[in-house]
Amino acid sequence: MTDLIGNETAQSQLAAAMASGTLHHAWLLAGPEGVGKASFARKAALRMLAEAAEPDRLQPGWAVPLTSQTSHLFEAHSHPDYRELVRLPKDADKPEAGLARSIPIAQIRSLIASFATKPSLSQRRVVLIDSIDEVERPGAANALLKVLEEPPQGTIFLLVSHAPGRLLPTIRSRCRLLRFEPLASSDVASVLRNQLPDATASEIEALVRAGEGSPGRALGFAGLDLAAIEADMLSIAQTGDPSNATRTRLAKLLGVKAAQPRYEAFLERAPSFIAEHARPLSGEPLRTALDAYASARDLSGAALGLSLDATATVFEMGGLIAKLGAR
Repeated sequence: MTDLIGNETAQSQLAAAMASGTLHHAWLLAGPEGVGKASFARKAALRMLAEAAEPDRLQPGWAVPLTSQTSHLFEAHSHPDYRELVRLPKDADKPEAGLARSIPIAQIRSLIASFATKPSLSQRRVVLIDSIDEVERPGAANALLKVLEEPPQGTIFLLVSHAPGRLLPTIRSRCRLLRFEPLASSDVASVLRNQLPDATASEIEALVRAGEGSPGRALGFAGLDLAAIEADMLSIAQTGDPSNATRTRLAKLLGVKAAQPRYEAFLERAPSFIAEHARPLSGEPLRTALDAYASARDLSGAALGLSLDATATVFEMGGLIAKLGAR
């Protein structure tokens, strides 16, 4: 597993609880998507299982020797005392069809059935749900709540949430909170350089800005030459693009079917780009920029859902960015 970067406070809080010998049975790992919550949860799960089964092989920290039985089983996805619930493919025979919209009650019932037997390798079992936001309501959520209210002895639940405010209050109340924050730009850049060793410095810089503290979000833009898109947006924002030349060229470039991934990246990035460039403004320019941001957010949300014409949408979004240059 890769080293953990960022959110040291959350890491230290769980480490202290584990060292105390009175580890709470349910932990809610809450924060923005893509900041490493699930990666940390898997690292913590491995350490918890190893501490219970092979404590003599461990050094301080989160690391578990690759030679340990716990590591072998965990990396092979065959550890009998570890369960991970995620959305499954809609059609097992057609993975290209994508994932199911939620984690259904059938998966929760299967999990509950596994509690009929004791853990195999120690007195501890770990369950990771990534993410608890996607557990189907009300049936699956209520079934899970009953388990959290009367947890099987030795079972630790790690629940990843990108939007904890949307969870059942009764589920939140059964959990200890680990709050995850966006990473510093330097930390995001470190993750990106590790994951994208061939990326140029300008591309890393563009991805860091687009990630907004989330390495996962930034990696979603990788390979799309976001730096070139950012350069065009910056040109439009600085000059207002009075001749419409830049936005026309960008609309033609991103409007073709082959450019769909870059088109989607542009739509996702444009509202936050406007917001970033609105921060130093004041007075009437700020009001204009905030109106442009609101319109850009609405346009971005509607464009794909309503299958709007891509070329026209890019041109319209470019017009909203151009308002940053209107003085």
